[in-house]
Amino acid sequence: MTRHQKRLAVPNSWPVERKTQTFTVKAGAGPHGEAGVPLVVLLRDVLGYVDSTKEARYALNNDSVLVNGDAVSDEQRPIGMFDILAFPVRGEYFRVFPDEGGRLALTPVDEESAGSRLGKVANKAVVPGGDVQLTLHDGTNVRVDAGTEYDTKDSIVIDNESKEVVAHFEYEEGALVTAIAGQHAGQIGEIEAIDVTLGSGSNTVVVGDGEDRYETVEEYVVVIDENFTDDDTDDADEAGETDE
Repeated sequence: MTRHQKRLAVPNSWPVERKTQTFTVKAGAGPHGEAGVPLVVLLRDVLGYVDSTKEARYALNNDSVLVNGDAVSDEQRPIGMFDILAFPVRGEYFRVFPDEGGRLALTPVDEESAGSRLGKVANKAVVPGGDVQLTLHDGTNVRVDAGTEYDTKDSIVIDNESKEVVAHFEYEEGALVTAIAGQHAGQIGEIEAIDVTLGSGSNTVVVGDGEDRYETVEEYVVVIDENFTDDDTDDADEAGETDE
């Protein structure tokens, strides 16, 4: 397996310039699969907090960078959708969120909002002992009581300290969602209709934001909390915006 990653071949969601250099850092094993962006790419290319991988390793070894509440020491650790990136010493906190076009961007949030993260339920299974295990979009497994009503495509909010579920949002008509892929990535609106496709094709959803409406496959939408629309970013441009 190659240890190199050509910039031209990185996923479209990666917030990196593709034509300035030939190679970039390859993501290590971890959450989010191939879509995960190496942490060092965000620290160096997006935020500009370090100039090299060596500087990134030094910062990480000092436990100065938290991902979803946990100190991270691996500069190749994949970072992806809805992760919380925190710099307590700086007093800076970011949520990974798609911008228009589907590229991952770092949206500034306050310390309270950084205390929990959103996850889309990708799978649900009963485990030995009778509990239910929820597998989230990033591969995280969460155990809940058998009597609780969660379903695939729902979203849950996990407290970064206790790792417990603190909120639940159902996938249904009227739910607030954001598109995370496709030509409508980054757009927020409410589900107006869910159209079930017979056979093996994907179901589609119609989403409206009061002025415009669009249709996309349901795999591209995630139910979100209203707090996602209230983050105060007026005084700071979203990190992660780079020119091609």
